[in-house]
Amino acid sequence: METNVRLDEIPDGFTTADPTSGPGGGQGESANAKAAAQEEQKRSVLEQALTPEALARLGTLKLVKPGKAQAVESMIANMAMAGKIQARISEGKLIEMLEGIGAKQSKQANISIQRKRYAFDSDDDDDDDDDLL
Repeated sequence: METNVRLDEIPDGFTTADPTSGPGGGQGESANAKAAAQEEQKRSVLEQALTPEALARLGTLKLVKPGKAQAVESMIANMAMAGKIQARISEGKLIEMLEGIGAKQSKQANISIQRKRYAFDSDDDDDDDDDLL
């Protein structure tokens, strides 16, 4: 939406700056470009490190559990950058990695159930169920 406005037509107190660019005058665009470049590099590394089947599974996982997919993508990208990957990662190996991450996350989410005990419950003293026979 480019409009040609002469400077003498702009009222006092107004400028020709784009209000959507935010403060900093263009630093937001460079940050977005930098983030997009990093995402593109990550995608390129994943395409080189994963087989097509594993890449398809990772895409499906990204739709269902984006956090888990992000963790696996970061782990694979870090391994690839460090040179720890000798061959392309197959779908089976990707599943093993996902199970490993799932096991780590399930250890963190430990649920314990504590039932309430009532002081007026008379069955606490007689818990052998002799009265039912």
